[in-house]
Amino acid sequence: MVVLRHWLDFLFPPRSDEVVLRGVSVDDFLALVAPRLLLTTQPETVALFPFNIILVRAAAHEAKYHGNAFAFRLLSSALAEYLRDADDGFRKPIIVPIPLGKGRYKERGFNQVEKIIELAAEGLDVTVDRTLLERTRETASQVSLPRHAREENMRGAFGATRPADPAHTYIVVDDVTTTGATLQAAIDALRESGAKHVIPLALAH
Repeated sequence: MVVLRHWLDFLFPPRSDEVVLRGVSVDDFLALVAPRLLLTTQPETVALFPFNIILVRAAAHEAKYHGNAFAFRLLSSALAEYLRDADDGFRKPIIVPIPLGKGRYKERGFNQVEKIIELAAEGLDVTVDRTLLERTRETASQVSLPRHAREENMRGAFGATRPADPAHTYIVVDDVTTTGATLQAAIDALRESGAKHVIPLALAH
């Protein structure tokens, strides 16, 4: 089996992040979960992992840029565990992914946050709403911008497609947050649509 793996790697060189995830179990990955509150948004964002952990960074990259099924499984397992443990504090929870712009969706063919949320929600008493938020305009990649420009880049970037129900808790999810600008724009859009209870959540920070 080891010999076969070496031959496959020779014929089809793996990405460095793929190699990092080899041999990692779901339990190993869940042991890294360390939820913390970030003061970069109002209300504060819950972040499940530090992004500087190599396994977390590899999983986030593999999910986001390559649609890696194992990376989706690892990240969705962590999100499911958090939602399961925190369930008592939510009122009729609805999970809302950060939407991609049409151009970026066409380029990738998927929204990695949607896929993670859908897997995490299986077997849980939560609703996933993929259409409540939409991008109102295309934005530059946050990675390419200096910190001070990210908030301006995301201001007004999202809108609600219909009124939100104030009786529900809306959990808006992004994969990685740095300054909180993306999540804050989503929070603002949900509040403007009528949401009273919004919890921003990032898989990593």
